[in-house]
Parts: sequence; C-alpha cells; structure tokens
Amino acid sequence: MSVWLPGAPCTPRGCVRPTARPAAVPLAVLRLTAVAVLLLAGIVLLPLGRRIPAGPVRWWSRWIVRAAGVRVRIAGAAAPAGGLLLVANHISWLDVPLLAAVRPARMLAKTEIRRWPVAGALAARGGVLFIDLDRLRDLPGTVAAVAAVLRAGAAVAAFPEGSTWCGRAQGTFRRAVFQAALDAGVPVQPVRIRYLGAGGTPATAPAFVGDDTLLASLWRVASARGVVAEVEVVAPIPAGRHADRRSLALAAQPETDAEHAHGHPEYRII
Repeated sequence: MSVWLPGAPCTPRGCVRPTARPAAVPLAVLRLTAVAVLLLAGIVLLPLGRRIPAGPVRWWSRWIVRAAGVRVRIAGAAAPAGGLLLVANHISWLDVPLLAAVRPARMLAKTEIRRWPVAGALAARGGVLFIDLDRLRDLPGTVAAVAAVLRAGAAVAAFPEGSTWCGRAQGTFRRAVFQAALDAGVPVQPVRIRYLGAGGTPATAPAFVGDDTLLASLWRVASARGVVAEVEVVAPIPAGRHADRRSLALAAQPETDAEHAHGHPEYRII
C-alpha cells in the first residue's frame, strides 16, 4: 500500500458479481481477438507518438472499448487544446481508453507498470508519466514534472483515488496531483465514469480490483452482456478558482450516485 495513496478494499470475490447471462464463448473470443487487433495497430503506430492527430487517437480508444463488447455513451466535452489536468474515478483498465476518447493525454501511472513485460516499454514510449507511490520523497519531483508538461500546453490524465474501486463504492481524491495544476496555472476537468448493466444498475464485470489478473478481467468483460460505459465530462474548474490543492481536489471529486440522481446529462452514443 502506498504511503500517500491508500488502496481500495474491493476484491474480485467480495465485490464483483457473476454475470447472469454470459455471452457465448465464440463471441467472447471474437471480442478479445478484435481488441488484440486494435492493440497491434496501436503498437505499429506508436513510433509516430504525438505526431498522430487527436481525432484518430480518440477513434482508436473508443473502438478498443467497443471491441470488448462495451457500449460507450459520453456527455460533455473537454477543451481540445491547451494545458489541462483530466481527473477521473478509477474502476477498470477500460478507464484509460475512455479518458483518451475524451481527450488524448499523457497518463500518470504507477512505476510498477514500467516493469511489465512489453506493456511497460510501450507505455514509456507512449509518454506515460510514472510515479513511485511508495517513495514519498520523490513526490515533489513528480509534481514538478507533471506541472512542466501542463505548462507546455499538453493534457495529463490521472486517477487521484490511487486505486481501482468496484463501481458500487468510490474512494477519495488525493491532493498531490492537483498541486501540479495549481503550479502550472491550468484548469482541471473532472470526468465521471460509470459502468451500467441491464436496467441501469451498476455493472461490476469491468471492475479490475484487488488481486484480479488482467487476463481474468479481460475474459470477464468480453463475456458480459449489455454493459454500457457512461462518461460524463464535467465543466472544467478554471485556473485560480481554488487557492489550495485540498479545496481543488474536493471540488473535482465525483458525486455519488445518490448525489448525482438529480442531474440528467445529455449522453451521446459513440
């Protein structure tokens, strides 16, 4: 557990409910094959890096999620250019392409990912900003590096909860990354991610929590029926509105479903 980003209590056995009517095995295999093909296409284009226009990146990101069998609905939009800190609640590995579908950004990720076979090298080449969650003394340097990227006019995407949650509960946004937005003088754009099943109830199949393996999570998502990802892009918090990172993190924190029940954002299917 990190000294400054605590882990979530969610586990696959305790929080992930079995799919009532799983998709047929051939369909699940077809979905995973489509995901693999899209990932290979992304790997081929990776050397081009940030020279690839934002439009194709957003299209590719959306189709990664759609290929896995998850429909996508988005409400709102992010600023298309300029320094911006995108922050979202964290449930699944699907959250990463969903944020890229909102606006391509440099992702903030834990250093363990750099050590993953193949994926770690690809993430580094793709511009991921790595952070060591267990080394508190490295935190100021990480904040300064993120602030420098933001000042240069790029977007940075982060999951300030520091861990994935199952979707039926959520964590608290930690404050550290918000200091980078304050130092760089850029807006913060909160994004609210939900996964729904039949009847609009929370779907836990996409959750990637606890000691879950990526392979098990991939199969669970590909085998699920009728999962919808709802992505609500909230109005940006302008630079200078909050004087300290504590109040900025609190303002960006997504509402619970009960608090959000009064709102009816206009979602579009993509």
